[in-house]
Amino acid sequence: QVQLVESGGGLVLAGGSLRLSCAASGRAFSSYAMGWFRQAPGKEREFVAAIGISGGSTKLADSVKGRFTISRDNAKNTVYLQMNSLKPEDTAVYYCAASRGYVVPVTTGRYDYWGQGTQVTVSS
Repeated sequence: QVQLVESGGGLVLAGGSLRLSCAASGRAFSSYAMGWFRQAPGKEREFVAAIGISGGSTKLADSVKGRFTISRDNAKNTVYLQMNSLKPEDTAVYYCAASRGYVVPVTTGRYDYWGQGTQVTVSS
């Protein structure tokens, strides 16, 4: 069992930055690929970023490439999402997720555990 807790969300002006953190408790964090997804009101949950177990493999959605970075610190059982040059369309609840058995999964069905989410609001 893995418990995930996101933090770092908030209200920011367009062009600003935020860093989301996801702290994991439970066993063997380093054996899970980790991902970030987001869900805006009235929309489906969408993939944002994923990182492999060692951090050597990453994947980003096209909409965030060049602006967002995903990283992890296995010693701290934490995964991060650095978000720069934020846009109003980035406004959503951001969810952290853990996946076992895939390298950098991009679909929700390949994730085993989810956090409760953290709200990110980008105002223009």
